[in-house]
Amino acid sequence: MGHEILLGGLALAGVIAYGVFAGADFGGGVWDILARGPRKAEQRDAIAHTMGPVWEANHVWLIFVIVILFTAFPRAYAELSIGLFGPFHLVLVGITLRGGAFVFRAHGGYLGERVHARAWGVVFGGASVITPVLLGMSLGAVSSGLRVLAPLPLAMGALALAICAYLAAVYLTLETEGELRELFRRKALYAGTFVVALSGVVLPLTHVAAPHLWGGLTSSPGALVVGAGVLAALTSGGALLFRHFRLARLAAAAQVTFLLAGWGLSQYPYLIFPSLTLHQAAAPPATLDFVLYTMPFGLLLVIPSMIWLFRVFSRARPFSAS
Repeated sequence: MGHEILLGGLALAGVIAYGVFAGADFGGGVWDILARGPRKAEQRDAIAHTMGPVWEANHVWLIFVIVILFTAFPRAYAELSIGLFGPFHLVLVGITLRGGAFVFRAHGGYLGERVHARAWGVVFGGASVITPVLLGMSLGAVSSGLRVLAPLPLAMGALALAICAYLAAVYLTLETEGELRELFRRKALYAGTFVVALSGVVLPLTHVAAPHLWGGLTSSPGALVVGAGVLAALTSGGALLFRHFRLARLAAAAQVTFLLAGWGLSQYPYLIFPSLTLHQAAAPPATLDFVLYTMPFGLLLVIPSMIWLFRVFSRARPFSAS
């Protein structure tokens, strides 16, 4: 197996990690801006309580993917930087505004009714909606000739938003108790319905706009991986219905993992369809060797640190409104 394939697989693993972890954080912002009713303050406080300790750390995986891209696949990095200049910069703005708004609101009397706290809340929620849409659109554009404002990328952007909202609601069922847990359970079921509906839109659009991707999704091994994702989605939905919240979270994370893995396998050998394959975009062999052989040292620092971070904060009791 060539080093470019191994590094491409590592980049895909980074995309999956970002989708599973940061996707839930973006979804938390979606539910924050949609919070309504007499318990809206409790909903927002639960979201802040859950994501506050780890939201910044999840962007490590995005940085990981970018570093692999510009060192191991510089031609692809250059082409994406030009072809997706607008969406990528808007994503950067969204991530920055989202993080800043979260901090400013928290230090400005989050549970109060101050004007500036409400204003930062709108910024936080709006950025949490726009950013995953743009990331989903970019993923669709990579598979269909870098045309962002086309039906497939737009549909994939909407699907990415729905998946993020679903992940967040499922995760929050384990971080809350009582009526608040039931509220997030209902939100998860609503979001899951949108995920199914939007998947029904994306699939025929893929057949029309990205035949190469469609061919990979309907043949082995892509079809097997996507099939596993469908099974995970059914498991997650069923677990929510019967209130098995831990199983629902594991299955939801598996659902996103299989979905993105299936996309990557179906996209192969292209990094950007139809212009660049992994081999064409790869850096010289000496560079690939250096990146591949030094990667374990970096991962030995990052992965244990992330595991420790999540374990420390997972020991906290579930949020319960006082």
